[in-house]
Formats: sequence, structure tokens, C-alpha cells
Amino acid sequence: MNPEDPIGIIELGNKSLKCVIFKVNNDTTEILSTSISASEGINNDVIVNITKASNCIRSCISNAEKEAKISLKKINIILEQPDFLCTKFSKHKNIDGSKIQKYDIEFLLKEAKKQLILNDKNQFIIHIFNHNYIVDGKSFVEEPVGVYANSLTHEITFITMPKNNLKNIQQVFINCDIEIERFFSRAFSLGVELFSDQELETGAGIIDLDFEKITLGLFKNLALVHSITFPFGINHLVKDVSKVCSLNSAEATNIIKTLDFSFENNDNLFDKDNYLKKKYFINSNFRKISKDLIFNVIKARLDEIVELIDKQLNVLKFSLSSGLSFILEGAGLTLLNIDKYFINFHNLNLKKLNKNNVNKKEDFYKNFISCFGAIKIIKDGWETEAIPEVVGKKTEKLGFLAKIFRSF
Repeated sequence: MNPEDPIGIIELGNKSLKCVIFKVNNDTTEILSTSISASEGINNDVIVNITKASNCIRSCISNAEKEAKISLKKINIILEQPDFLCTKFSKHKNIDGSKIQKYDIEFLLKEAKKQLILNDKNQFIIHIFNHNYIVDGKSFVEEPVGVYANSLTHEITFITMPKNNLKNIQQVFINCDIEIERFFSRAFSLGVELFSDQELETGAGIIDLDFEKITLGLFKNLALVHSITFPFGINHLVKDVSKVCSLNSAEATNIIKTLDFSFENNDNLFDKDNYLKKKYFINSNFRKISKDLIFNVIKARLDEIVELIDKQLNVLKFSLSSGLSFILEGAGLTLLNIDKYFINFHNLNLKKLNKNNVNKKEDFYKNFISCFGAIKIIKDGWETEAIPEVVGKKTEKLGFLAKIFRSF
């Protein structure tokens, strides 16, 4: 692909699809068109109905192509599936007092990749990240090529997804007459766009609250060192309230949308006796449902979420007291003061990405924020990633790790 040719990106989602077409002119990015359309046949970024998914994806891409007045041959895909696996390897090699050569690092990368494939042949590699070199017991962030050493340990993270999920996505895009260029983890794309290089180096985290899933992405040494997606999201709060309180989905949704998640100011929901107000019984018969019952149901689910996040941070030895930067993102931000619950539970240095901003320019940016992260990666490469960003991209713009894996 010519670097100046138009490049397409599409982000898969349960509720909507987002497409961006851009080009790079003299190292400057120009957005040619965007489109957003309703999503069908997709659940948690997994294809569940090929015909419906093909139709809505074709429509979304076609709208962007018409606006840009071009026809795409290839497209990049942003997604985050609960089936994604994050696998870490620590590979070791004796150097015996010699200089570390590029082929030493290449050997360790290939050994890690070989081991991953042997362990599970049903996984497809989306990303490979180097996040640490240990030379004679000392950590190096950059490749220690040319350094005399007795031993070299290379710490590597793989992000993979099931090959059958890949095949279904491929079939959809075959139906749309467009080739897949490559995949991007949404957590990776968001992190690249939302954090500074310094934050990504010292440590940072994305908490992506979606309707049907929640993703935690952790960054260190300019790499995505850990990523996990839990198969439940903010819609499960609605389901919990609906089930326990015997309310229909519309009624439970109205409660969740009205609730202040600081759990302090909820006079709109409850009467002076702390029972749910009659106006929230749209189709169900009115009865006494206490504030304590509703709060306990919601807090039980929220506590489960934050405890799972806490467990991941502890396993990876991410210290919350060190001032790590965290950003709360996703559809869950529509819930009033949901960020305060996370801050109070974890004492996180948490920033909330406010999607309700009335500034149309900022609103546009936030709608396509993960796409902008992917654009950065496509345009400039990413120094800790060991997979080429775009086939045919000029070799001098690829990092050393990317060059190693051009053939894979």
C-alpha cells in the first residue's frame, strides 16, 4: 500500500459501527470521511449472525466511501472480545560475556511465538509487545543491542483471539468485498490516544465500561502488558434490578439512568419513606421496593467489578499508591457519578472521559477516539510492538521489533 493512499478503519461494537477514512500527506493526517451506523449481528465484537453483520458493516463502510469519494480495498479493524487472551512469556538466553546482537532478540521472540502456537494452535495473534529486557539482572526498556552481557531475558506479551472468531469476521468482510489489513485491540488504541508517553512508560490503565463487557488494559514501558475483558457490563445492572425487584427492562433501565452512583443524592428516585416512587412503575403494579434493596443489588454487581479489577492489579503488582494514571471510558460514562464509585473503592488517580460534552468538535473526537489511536499506530508505528502495522509500509519507519516480524 502506498503511504499516501486512503486508509480505512472500522470499529466493531454491539450498538454501533464507526468508520474513518484518512490519508497521510507529508507526515500530516487528513480525515477524509467518517460514518456511524447501527450494529446488527454482532455481540461483544463477536460475529453472531453473518448476514446481518455483513449488511450493516457494508452500509457503514459504503457511507464513508461515498463521503470520501473513494473505494477501499483493505480496512483495519478495532475490536475487543471477551475471548481475547493475554499471554506473557519470559524467555532467557545465555550471552556468555559477548555483545547482545539483534539475532539474539529475534531468537527469543521467535521462541516465544513458537511456544504460544504449540500451546494452543487455535489462537490468532493480534499483537506482540516487548515490555522489558533484563540484562544480567538489570532492566532495559530499549533493545540492549551492542551491550556486553552474560544473560538476556526478554519479557513479551501476546494478545490473541480464537481462529474461529477470526474466520467469521473474515467471512463478513469477504461478503463486503474488502480485505482485512490488520486488527487492533481497542484497549491498545485507546491507551495510545489518551495517555502521554510518560504515563505509558511509568504505568497507566484503561477501564472501558461497555454495555455488555468491561475491559481493563494496563500499560507499562510503552507497552500493553496486560488486557482482560469481563463478559458483563452496565446492562447487567439493569438485568440485576429487573430480576430481583420484579420490574421489566424499561423500568429497570429508567432507574439505572436516574440513579446517582455516589449513592448520596437520590431524592428523584425515592419518597420520604425511602421507597421507590410510584412514577417508576410504568407497566408493573406499584409495590414497596426499598432504597436499601435497590442499592444492595447494584452495589453487589459494582463490587464484583471493582474487586475483579483490584485482583488483576494485585497479580501484576501494579501499585495504586504510586500515582498511576487511570482513565474511565465507554458507554458506562452515561451513568451519573459512576467514576466516584471507582475512585472511592480503589482510591484511583482516575480521569473520566466525559462523552456528554456539548462542544461538537470534542464530541466528534470522543466518538472516534479509539480510531484516532489506531491512526497514530498506523502512521508512526509503535516501538514496543513486534507486528508490522501496515503491509508495505516503508521499512525505515518500522521499529526494530516490527522489522523482525515482517515475515509473519
